[in-house]
Amino acid sequence: MTETQQTHISHADYMALVRALEFQIDAGVNVFLEAEPVNRFDHQPSTETVEPNLQSNSPITPPSDSAPVFEPQGQNDDKPLYELPEPRPVAPAVLRKNTTEAGDISAAESAALRADTLEALKQAMEAFEGCALKRAAKNTVFADGNPAAKIMLVGEAPGRDEDREGKPFIGRSGKLLDKMFAAIGLDRNDIYITNLVPWRPTGNRTPTPDETALCRPFLLRHIELVQPDILVLVGGVSAKEMLDSSLGITKLRGTWQDLNIKGRDIPALPILHPAYLLRNPARKAETWQDLCSLQKKLSHSPPAHAANNSANHIGGTD
Repeated sequence: MTETQQTHISHADYMALVRALEFQIDAGVNVFLEAEPVNRFDHQPSTETVEPNLQSNSPITPPSDSAPVFEPQGQNDDKPLYELPEPRPVAPAVLRKNTTEAGDISAAESAALRADTLEALKQAMEAFEGCALKRAAKNTVFADGNPAAKIMLVGEAPGRDEDREGKPFIGRSGKLLDKMFAAIGLDRNDIYITNLVPWRPTGNRTPTPDETALCRPFLLRHIELVQPDILVLVGGVSAKEMLDSSLGITKLRGTWQDLNIKGRDIPALPILHPAYLLRNPARKAETWQDLCSLQKKLSHSPPAHAANNSANHIGGTD
């Protein structure tokens, strides 16, 4: 009986494997197709047909497993001891029928209504366990910016960077968002930013209608406490959910509508999501028009650097 071959790998190779595994977890991979990993580049399928030797009495020997085996290192071994990271939970999508039967929306409404300040609302959301998304998220992404600002932005859901840092719109989309508002003389001291869903959906997928419905009581209470003069709905998911519309964002954008939040009408403007603009830079001209409309609504004089009606003022084709 032969012993299993053991192979040590370098620290750099080990860390590369860990990073590859983390990437797959972040992408939502949670199912293995085979018991052992197979390198498809090294194991090319054979086109030859192998006929078994039925006359031979020798036993059939399975191919040896050449995968490296990680064994505990001795106390005096000069090789580093590796500790595998704890597995991250994977949150399934919330089903509408389960959401209704479980009464999670009622629980969210009760928790939101008890909050009489923004800090109390944040604590209520961090303590809420009725949404499966929270179990796979690192942080509850509450808000960023100035809660006393006239403009409140409602995005879709946190991405990987936002989940890591606990703030909305801080990745590539966030940098473009900052450029967009800088084009009309505003920065994060002049706006307040939150999301439909405060927890990152696994693999950066779009939140389901049931997940947005479950988080909606917190968002409505958030808007009620901030009392903004203007709502900016960033992206198709936010616009369709808040306006209860089936139209796409390209048809909704640029059209002002009033949203009644707890008996108070608030003008709302849907705009294209910065992530969409990064993929479709030609649409930045439309966003510039929407930003000018927002600026007019605020009754602000156009800043000197925003006088030129150009898409380059929101980041060009970056």
